[in-house]
Amino acid sequence: MEAIKETNFSIAGQTGFYRGKVRDVYYFDNKIAVIATDRISAFDVVLPRAIPYKGQVLNQIASINLAATKDIVPNWVISTPDPNVTIGHNCEPFKVEMVIRGYLAGHAWREYRAGKRSVCGVALPEGLKENDKLPQPIITPTTKADAGHDEDISREEILAKGLVSEEDYLKLEHYTHSLFARGTELAKQQGLILVDTKYEFGKYNGEVFLIDEIHTPDSSRYFYSEGYAERQANNEPQRQLSKEFVRQWLIENGFQGKDGQQIPEMTDDVVSGISERYIELYEVFTGKPFVKQDYSNALKRIEEKLTENIFNTKDYNF
Repeated sequence: MEAIKETNFSIAGQTGFYRGKVRDVYYFDNKIAVIATDRISAFDVVLPRAIPYKGQVLNQIASINLAATKDIVPNWVISTPDPNVTIGHNCEPFKVEMVIRGYLAGHAWREYRAGKRSVCGVALPEGLKENDKLPQPIITPTTKADAGHDEDISREEILAKGLVSEEDYLKLEHYTHSLFARGTELAKQQGLILVDTKYEFGKYNGEVFLIDEIHTPDSSRYFYSEGYAERQANNEPQRQLSKEFVRQWLIENGFQGKDGQQIPEMTDDVVSGISERYIELYEVFTGKPFVKQDYSNALKRIEEKLTENIFNTKDYNF
């Protein structure tokens, strides 16, 4: 099954390179080129097989959402010259990720089920069950680890450690709530519920910018709106579009990223199923059919698009 697992380009004018869990980043002075590969990670571990079309889905959904939120906060993007490539400003990232939750799901539910009644210093009421809507959206930040696991962190700890100044953190909180409200509206238009998501921010020329991807299946969790209330009332699992099904498959097969645990075998059927779910989210979210890229010459195409556009792109935001 064809997929883009990694890139190894050497571009004229390149000043650096960084390989993240799922993206390859090429540095060019004040610009960066981010390649959305088909790698997939869960529990902060990169899984052994890449997922066809995953990078394209992420890059194109992120592009749509960055364009739809440019009036809320400036973002890093300059252009998207290829389904897997985004060129943008080289921002200095903050060392925290702003996670916001409108429903009790995923990691927050696992913490709640274990008896905890606060997440990242934010109190949660008694009597909630999995996937219940919270009284209001809550921000539960995490550290942004260069390697290993991101860790929950409270607002007070962020300020005490000097990870973000109080002035900037107030901006991050405001932007996070505003972006989540916009994302909720966009999802609602397509019959979806934005359950939780994360945003990353950085600074460019002294101004706070939104960076990375937003509202994608890697960074967000969605439920189908239709039937949500009935399923909650009947204690039934929610129909969802997110990467959570990958995490659940790993958990069921004895893997949560802990020492000594082995990643279960990713058969062709497993890989194909994950790919289909990513494409499904794209089509449901956008309301448009997904046009699959041609993998036969993908690496050459990406390198050519990057080379053609990195220094010939007008300097503007979405």
